[in-house]
Amino acid sequence: MANGLLNHINSPSDLRNLTINDLSILSRELRQFIIDVVATKEGHLGASLGVIELTIALHYVYNTPKDLLIWDVGHQAYGHKILTGRKDVFHTNRQLDGLSGFPNRLESEFDTFGVGHSSTSISAALGMAIASKLKNEIRHHIAVIGDASIASGMAFEGLNHAGVTNANLLVILNDNAIGIDPSVGALKQYLTNVKKGTQKQDNIFEALNFDYSGPIDGHNLPLLVAELERLKSVDGPKLLHVITTKGKGLKQAEQDQVKYHAPGKFNAKTGELVKNLQDNEPPKYQDVFGKTILELALENEKIIGITPAMPTGSSLKYMMDKIPERAFDVGIAEQHAVTLAAGMATQGLIPFCNIYSTFLQRAYDQIIHDVAIQNLPVIFCLDRAGLVGEDGATHHGVFDLAYLNCIPNLVIFAPKDPVALRNIMYTVQLGIDFPIAIRYPRGRAHTADWKKPFEAIEIGKGICIKEGKAIAILSIGTMANNVKEAITLLKNPEELGHYDMQFVKPIDEELLHKIFKSYKAVITIEDGTVVGGFGSSILSFANKNNYKQPIKLMGIEDEFVEHGSIAQLQQTQSIDVPSIKQRIETLLLVINNS
Repeated sequence: MANGLLNHINSPSDLRNLTINDLSILSRELRQFIIDVVATKEGHLGASLGVIELTIALHYVYNTPKDLLIWDVGHQAYGHKILTGRKDVFHTNRQLDGLSGFPNRLESEFDTFGVGHSSTSISAALGMAIASKLKNEIRHHIAVIGDASIASGMAFEGLNHAGVTNANLLVILNDNAIGIDPSVGALKQYLTNVKKGTQKQDNIFEALNFDYSGPIDGHNLPLLVAELERLKSVDGPKLLHVITTKGKGLKQAEQDQVKYHAPGKFNAKTGELVKNLQDNEPPKYQDVFGKTILELALENEKIIGITPAMPTGSSLKYMMDKIPERAFDVGIAEQHAVTLAAGMATQGLIPFCNIYSTFLQRAYDQIIHDVAIQNLPVIFCLDRAGLVGEDGATHHGVFDLAYLNCIPNLVIFAPKDPVALRNIMYTVQLGIDFPIAIRYPRGRAHTADWKKPFEAIEIGKGICIKEGKAIAILSIGTMANNVKEAITLLKNPEELGHYDMQFVKPIDEELLHKIFKSYKAVITIEDGTVVGGFGSSILSFANKNNYKQPIKLMGIEDEFVEHGSIAQLQQTQSIDVPSIKQRIETLLLVINNS
């Protein structure tokens, strides 16, 4: 590698000086470069390894960045970043103040559209293509989208519109039969039949007025280059169907594509994962959900599990393995997942709809229109709530408390620990007449002692963790752990009261009256945005009831938080343990001197 071709590639213009034979050599070097870096720095491995040849071919044939290349989701864009001037800093990928793990318009002119959520590339590329027409600019516009993402409703909307335009748009369908988990649905079966040559129905893309070509081998560089060159001269919307292997070039990544989507640290030579397990390790919150819903569903035949393309990430896979007829992966279709759950709820079933917090944003109208207005007892389980770490702004689940707080009929609960998560899941399946959102974080709990006998939780009631004299700290969710630790570091912990409010909505007004009548000041803390979130509800209560003491809000500021470890990001947002301790000490000085 010391004298390899990749060392001399600092931009796509350098790439275009190579021969076709050189490109094959470069593909091997680029694949190994990604493996070597991700092995120690972590990241999304499999998707990028699968499109190495496609990435090289696109930048070789098209005059990027004048020609506009848009990646869907962006998991597969590592090779793109390395070839477009970011090779020397690629080791900072997903680290605080380093490269974003996804294409980002602020990072490079080659990142023509910021991504992170799926199924946006066709609409964005079509918008750019129409703009080029209006401005009389001659450009190519290429959207690369996977077989899982193209099954989403938004992708169909883009295809539907593009098919009645004369836009210079090329959609490349990167078909590897997997997203994060294996692709599902009728379109997946259609694409499988196309690859096998057994598809008897008309070509769906030609029916939408696309000039269809393929399927072709996405790892055959000469073939890719030749076909892309041919398509440059084809007018109107075009679709190239490319067959690739996710994880290509690393045996383990090819064999276990789910695990090696984002494998953590691994041995770059052998591919073996680096294990860092401790005895009696606390569970991941997703596994608490997954094991609890299975436990409950085995006793309650009305329970249904639903997830949009995240059976492994949500751990609904436990239920899918044991009770497949009552657990559904609906593909990348959050809107459908929510309304599907609503339909089931009208028929007396108990749907647990598990969606990552950041992805529930994609189904906001369905939450309001199809669930809340009809007051249907859908149970939303929002995984990855709060700060999620290295995936950055597109993936942090920091807006859910605020965007759900304003919806009538909807109850909002955040467990402080896995026991509370189990207990609220047990409680709601006993029977409720309202929708509820249960939000919990990414990662492991603070305790391994979690599988205790179920206890019902009273809806709308908070808990006093510790009584005090001067300042009451009101926490929601797992931020209670930071508060507990901060209090233990104080010289005078008896001054502090700590309350786990549990419910953002309905807020426990009885407990709040007691708190405001007993303390000189109040601090609220949440791992969501302070604009419209939990703290805002406390301010509203105090204002309505004419309480005058100081109220200090701690949470995510009115900004998009970039990537870094959760610990680093908590520090930047001043909700880590030292920041909480400092805020308490400062407020104590103020009230003691007043």
